[in-house]
Formats: sequence, structure tokens, C-alpha cells
Amino acid sequence: MSSFKKDIQYYKFGFYGFLKNLRFFEPFLILFFLAVGLSYLQIGILYSFREIARNILEIPAGVFADTFGRKRSMIISFVSYLISFCVFFFAPSYEMFFAAMLFYAIGDAFRTGTHKAMIFDYLIMNNWQQHKINYYGHTRSFSQFGTAISSLIAAAIVLYTGDYRTIFILSAIPYLFNLILLSSYPKELDGAIRNNDNESISSQFKIIFNEFKLAFKKIHLLKTISSISLFSAYNKTIKDFIQPIIVSLAISIPIASVYSDEQKSAIAIGVIYFFVYLLTSIAAKNSARISNLFNAKETALNTLLFIGLVSGFMAGILYYFEFSLLSILLMVPVFLIENMRKPIGVAMVADSTEKNILASVLSVQSQIQTLIIIIAAPILGYFSDILGLGIGIVITTSLFIIGGFVLRIGGK
Repeated sequence: MSSFKKDIQYYKFGFYGFLKNLRFFEPFLILFFLAVGLSYLQIGILYSFREIARNILEIPAGVFADTFGRKRSMIISFVSYLISFCVFFFAPSYEMFFAAMLFYAIGDAFRTGTHKAMIFDYLIMNNWQQHKINYYGHTRSFSQFGTAISSLIAAAIVLYTGDYRTIFILSAIPYLFNLILLSSYPKELDGAIRNNDNESISSQFKIIFNEFKLAFKKIHLLKTISSISLFSAYNKTIKDFIQPIIVSLAISIPIASVYSDEQKSAIAIGVIYFFVYLLTSIAAKNSARISNLFNAKETALNTLLFIGLVSGFMAGILYYFEFSLLSILLMVPVFLIENMRKPIGVAMVADSTEKNILASVLSVQSQIQTLIIIIAAPILGYFSDILGLGIGIVITTSLFIIGGFVLRIGGK
């Protein structure tokens, strides 16, 4: 039974996540790339480029947040996202998509870990540390509900306009509202603001770097971070590829012949994404209860990891044999398990890390995740082009299963 208070800041955290996930383009991103003539390999290279850019920026951005303040970091993040959406909307060529991905990566780098650190600081201020999983799970459920609503809105936009590009520019609206919301956060959540003279900045970077090195001498912490990163990377690598599977299912439906294939696809994607993310919202909110079903958090992370990977493996096999509906059903646990594991894992990291370097440590978690995606996304794209998407998913998932065995978390 949770004992934290659902105060104004609780709802601010929640609505931040809700607005952040109103990315109307997300359910149609792969379809947009395919529609402009890109191959799966080219799409994989774009994804990999985004992760490389994020990887380069991740730790400096985390240190920036810990040194200069988290609100400044978040403002840089959301301005970069807005530029990315505009570039996607106007981009005339494949080369310009790299610019859009670069600004998106800057947005991710300055956001990742920073907002989580603000949440955990707030829990410490109110002596609610013991409710990390439950509180973070609640705020994450707002995010997933936002994605569910976003899917329906995106489908309606595509049906009305018949154009994928419009959803990029319309995604800027909720992000502008989020900038306003972030400005209302209390200054106590900004972290320790340092004096901006060169000597003070240099000194602070040294302090953070030394504490950072000490944190990563803890093998249990490193394995926990790597395990979170592995499945998050898997989820991010394959989740958008559910879109072509949904399209193949929608086109095969003999009813509703009054609709074109594009219209049926938009309806199917909107409805399926809505229900999938409604379920992920419920999963995130109940992550603490799910964790309590296991005798240790480590067991929960290990077990959920392999359930998710095996589910994705079977989804690939079923799609290869043209069982699109069953393939979609087996992709759903991949989405759900990411939202069960993430609050558990992040809470474990927070328990093992000093709060003044938490944003930096969580940025490293994301950096490991991006390194994995850099390798996995082109592999998925390459094998999907030459052997079909189903086999591409099977081969890529097999590599993640091997990684899962290597990164199994033991007790402290």
C-alpha cells in the first residue's frame, strides 16, 4: 500500500510524461520512411546514427544537468525536439533525415536521466524513498497513457490529411506546453546550481567524475544498468517494426472494402497502438506489485527479460509464416515488459547511487542502451531486407538472448 501523497507535483510529473509521449509520428515512423522509398537497411542506419549521436552526447549532457541545473538541461532538450520535428516536416531528402535525427538525439541526451533524477530528489525531500518503484511506475503510466491517446489522434490525422508529414509538425504543440510545465517546477528540483566561474565549473566536474568512477566500481550496479539497457535497447530496436506487421494484417482484412489500404492501415495502427499502450500504462502503474511477486528484484529483472525476448523471437517466427495477428499478439509482451522492468531497474540503480550523480549514472544506462541499438538496428534492417522482416526479428532477437544470459544479475 503506497503512502506517498498525490500532490500537485505528482500530477506535474505525470502530465510531463503524458505530454512528452504525444509524439503523433511514432506509430507511423517506419511507414513514413518506407513511403518515401527507404529500405529497411537505410532505416536501420538512421536509427543507428541517432543512437551514435546520443551516445556521444549522453554523459556530457548528464554532467551538464548535474552541474548547471536540470531545468536548463530540459529546456535544451525540448527546444532540440522542436527543431527535429520541423526538419522532419520540411526534409526533402534522405540526407536531411540525418539532421532531424541529430536534433532528436540532442533532445534525448539532455532529457534522459535528468527528469528521473528530479523525481527521485522529490521522493528524498518528502522521505518517500521506499516508494521509488511505485511512484516512478505511476508517473510512467501517465506516459504510456499519453502514447495510447497519441495513437488515436495520429490515426485521425493521417485519415484526415492522408499525409504522414503533418503529424511531425503537430507533435510540436504538446512539446511547447511541456516547456511551460517544466518552467513551473520548484527550484529545489533543479539540483545544486554551481557558480559559473571557470574554477568552480572545473572543480565540480572533477568531483562528479570522481564520484562517478567510484559508483561504477560496484559490479552489481554495472550489471543492473547493463540488464536494463539490454531489454530497453531490444524494445527500441524492434517496437516500431510492428507497424509493417499491422499493415499486412489490415490489408488482409476482407471487410471494410470502402476504405483504401492506407486508410485501413491507419485505423488498425491507431486502434492496436491505443490498446497496447493502455496495457503498458497499467503494467507501469503496477510494476511494484509485479516486483513483489518475486523473491528479489534481481529475479524479477532476469525472469521478465527472458519472457520478453522469447515472446519477440516467437513473434518473428509467426510473422515469417504469415500469421500476422498471432505475431502482433506476441509482440505485445515486449511493450509490456519494458514498462514492468524499467521502474524496478531504475529504483535499484537509485538505491545504489549518490543522488548528486544520479542523472549522470542514468545517462550511462542510456548510453549503454544506445551502443546496443547502434549494432542491433542495422543488423535487423539488413536481414529484413534480404530474408524478410520475420527472419530479421528472429536473428536479432537470438543475439539479444545470448546477451541476456551473459548479463544475468546475481545477488549483491
